Amino acid sequence: MRALTFAAAGLTFMLSASATWAAALPPDLAAAARAYDLAQMHNDKAELTRLLADDYRLFNSGGQAQDKASFIADSTAPGFHIEPFTVEEPLERVISDTALLGGVATLKGTDGGKPFTARLRFMDVWARRGGAWKLIFTQATRIPAG
Repeated sequence: MRALTFAAAGLTFMLSASATWAAALPPDLAAAARAYDLAQMHNDKAELTRLLADDYRLFNSGGQAQDKASFIADSTAPGFHIEPFTVEEPLERVISDTALLGGVATLKGTDGGKPFTARLRFMDVWARRGGAWKLIFTQATRIPAG
């Protein structure tokens, strides 16, 4: 499950959670987070490229560090798909031009066409750069079953 270890680790919150959190977030940040979620669900390389900062880093659930290019490659790999999910234990903090969005999510989808389920605790760091919100960093930790 190479793509799962890499790509599924870098998630904000999907549509079901976006509606809940959107009211508390600045409207432009909520829109960027929703666009990011949709880009991941639709394997949209152009939108991911637009929303991730050039210096984006992911510390994925497998313990590896990834840059923007490798994250996008894994996120758009053939046979990789993530279903919408709900964030439990949501955490959001907006501090000036920086925002922390995270929580716990049980992810389901396919990786290389094979079904997967993974439970992750994650944190995404967004920064307003040049007047637009960009995802700059993600940390994801796999939660053991049981």
